[in-house]
Amino acid sequence: MIVVTGATGNVGAHVVEELAAAGAEVRALTRDPEATRFPDGVSGARTEDLPLEGATGLFLHGAVAWQLGVEKLLERAKESGVRRIVTLSSSSVLEEADPKDNPIGAMHRELEAQVERTGLEWTHVRPGAFAVNAFQWADQIKAGDVVYGAYAGAHVAPIHEADMGAVAARALLTDDLVGRTPELTGPESLTFADQVRVIGEAIGRPLRYEEIPHEVAREKMIGGFVTPEIADALLRFSAGCVDRPQAISPEVERITGRPPRTFAEWVADHRGAFGG
Repeated sequence: MIVVTGATGNVGAHVVEELAAAGAEVRALTRDPEATRFPDGVSGARTEDLPLEGATGLFLHGAVAWQLGVEKLLERAKESGVRRIVTLSSSSVLEEADPKDNPIGAMHRELEAQVERTGLEWTHVRPGAFAVNAFQWADQIKAGDVVYGAYAGAHVAPIHEADMGAVAARALLTDDLVGRTPELTGPESLTFADQVRVIGEAIGRPLRYEEIPHEVAREKMIGGFVTPEIADALLRFSAGCVDRPQAISPEVERITGRPPRTFAEWVADHRGAFGG
């Protein structure tokens, strides 16, 4: 049996679907399993209960691990007989920077190290920019035709959450990726301005991205889970990506046998979020 943490999240939901479609026995962990409809053959359970008994594989979402306590979760996994952990990490671990300047990378790097120290089989899936990050513009798009943000010319290669789920499922179901750290990207490098234009094309309205100063963007970002340190790290990363197209990773196609979904395909899957 395979346990999926964050099973109703952007990535975890696709991991569950991929595993269920492959005929695997799946236990999906979420805060409120009674309110969730899972695919046939998938059982739901409360995340806080950490029901890992009988599991041989574990999809580990970093946010869940940090919430429950990484050491506690990994100790429970070993005691329960889990043999393999697939970690949803981040390509930010590859940045050569002081941990104070790259807190996201530092957190994921330590999570990877803790998983490896268990002695269990592991795979660390390292996606770059999530296509779902575009949801941050949804309210502005619903309200008008201009998106305000920093660094209009910053390049990323947004990856569809379904492709991350497909890679993670492959790592759980086969031995192909044991001990590997696949870096994942979408198939094209797009600026923030490009992404807003693509959204506009999908919903039938001309949209434009208007750049605002760094400090103004920083103040707008801070709040909720975005601490000043994380805001600074994200803006520093974006500034470094201006006019620098991102290299495209071949890993999604190599692992799944098909090209990664484009950003336009992602927008088509989520048009409703932008008022389309």
